Amino acid sequence: MNGMKVSILIAVYNEACTVGELLERVWEERIPESSREIIIIESNSTDGSRAIVSDFAQRHPSGPDCTVRLIFEPGPRGKGHAIRAGISAATGEVILIQDADLEYDVSDYPLLLQPIFDGRAAFVLGSRHLGTNRWLIRQFARRGVQAAFMNVGGMLFHALFNIVFASRLTDPTSMFKVFRADCLRGLRLTCNRFDFDYELLGKLMRAGFPPLEVPVSYRSRGFEEGKKIRVLRDPPGWVWAIFNARFSGIRAEIPQAAHRHETCAPSPASIAPGHSPPAAAYSRSPR
Repeated sequence: MNGMKVSILIAVYNEACTVGELLERVWEERIPESSREIIIIESNSTDGSRAIVSDFAQRHPSGPDCTVRLIFEPGPRGKGHAIRAGISAATGEVILIQDADLEYDVSDYPLLLQPIFDGRAAFVLGSRHLGTNRWLIRQFARRGVQAAFMNVGGMLFHALFNIVFASRLTDPTSMFKVFRADCLRGLRLTCNRFDFDYELLGKLMRAGFPPLEVPVSYRSRGFEEGKKIRVLRDPPGWVWAIFNARFSGIRAEIPQAAHRHETCAPSPASIAPGHSPPAAAYSRSPR
């Protein structure tokens, strides 16, 4: 084995139509010579997603090569908040973020992980824009105008990020972010919604971990299929997150006791006061 455990973080909220199939795909996607832990953060959905997640955990008891862990949040506080909870609970050397829908293909895992296993990169970004659809990644059925608006908006925000960070990334907002857990050591992460994508990427880059982009498959879904971005609410937060990640401090303060003992925070990433996610509420143990 390559000696690395991969923590796969999956935030779930009102994904009853897709989460069951997605979890089965993740379970079946073995990672050769590696162990896995699948951490599912469920935010008290109203459509039965929690029951689906619980049933999945019951039917897939943990074994030597894969552990299933559940975190039950009392209510929805955003994807970013859920992923931060997963990061705090993760025990793997590598962290992989996976959405609960079927837009991204789990068969891309080997392509995303191999550069890290080989030591060629510490941070890998799965780019939708290096794939076959290039910049027209959103193609909603019977919603051509809406798809065009979303594609243009995505291009503008990507351009803004690249200008602010003096980078040339093709897909800063890709869900597929894979990185060594130690890259997060001491980083201060606070964003709760989709602004977390910009915060995580920007702070990892400022910490000295520019991403290696690899092409991934992507199948877009529309708002009627459950897409949760809010066109009026979210964009201002993205702008703030981009500039905040670029110009604010990225490190959390480490208590003096930790300095004396030359240790860091106990979790891979430090969460700002008042933003602490709940601890794992439920964990499957090997039978």
